[in-house]
Amino acid sequence: MKEKQTQFLEMIKDIRSLPTIPGIVIKILSSIDDERTSFKEISSLIASDQTLSARVLRLANSPFYSVKNKISSISQAMLMLGSNAVKGLVLSTVVFKMMEKSAMGLWEHSLGTATAAHIIAKALKVAKAEEISTAALLHDIGKVIIRTKLKDEYEELLLQVEEKGISIKEAEMAWLDTDHTEIGEWAGRTWNLPEELIEPIACHHDVERSKAHQERTAIVHLADILVMASGFGFSGDRFVPPIQEAAYKVLDLNDPILEALIEEIESKLIEVKDFSQTQ
Repeated sequence: MKEKQTQFLEMIKDIRSLPTIPGIVIKILSSIDDERTSFKEISSLIASDQTLSARVLRLANSPFYSVKNKISSISQAMLMLGSNAVKGLVLSTVVFKMMEKSAMGLWEHSLGTATAAHIIAKALKVAKAEEISTAALLHDIGKVIIRTKLKDEYEELLLQVEEKGISIKEAEMAWLDTDHTEIGEWAGRTWNLPEELIEPIACHHDVERSKAHQERTAIVHLADILVMASGFGFSGDRFVPPIQEAAYKVLDLNDPILEALIEEIESKLIEVKDFSQTQ
């Protein structure tokens, strides 16, 4: 088992084993990172790929952003959502395309978590709700990578979750000596995502470990749990973990606030269900 574990880990940690990112996307991500590149130049670059731009616009107008007016152009998306959010969306369109048919439950869970995160951020008046929503959309990116690179073994991993009554994170640790949060962090750094997106991905199961962006991480953590509790999509886990005390403290939560959030999230998830089925 140890030999197989080492083999799996090397495969996942190898940058070349990460999902292949098309050249145009690498160019776009680099352009967003370059302060000398204007919004107009970045928008033109994204718009040059019709399929990519159409998918980015569809996500930008999805229920989890709840924009009041329809976003009809990439430049408008850049202005309304911000460069970090658009960067995450560009990456999401590529990575999640791989899982829409093979892991529809995880795709729906990710969309639901993004929606819930946006609602929570807005309700608690936390700045840059769009970026937080994008971080939530990407929070389980590590699961996508594991599933993509270890297709045959992944079904056995899910079986372990079922038979032993453990979390998918615990099953990943037993199999790989790492888990989807750490793999997501490696991927985020490989793709040069901003720390505002990386930290919630890396720490959404351990809010206390988050330092620079703990509020954002707490929101993604809470959104993840509330969506699991709603039964929307399937994250891979068979049981819903409790909300961590650190999240309660950071977000100053209480029962009335939670009840109001749950009611609004469950109402919005109906729209997300319709959206996910027409992708």
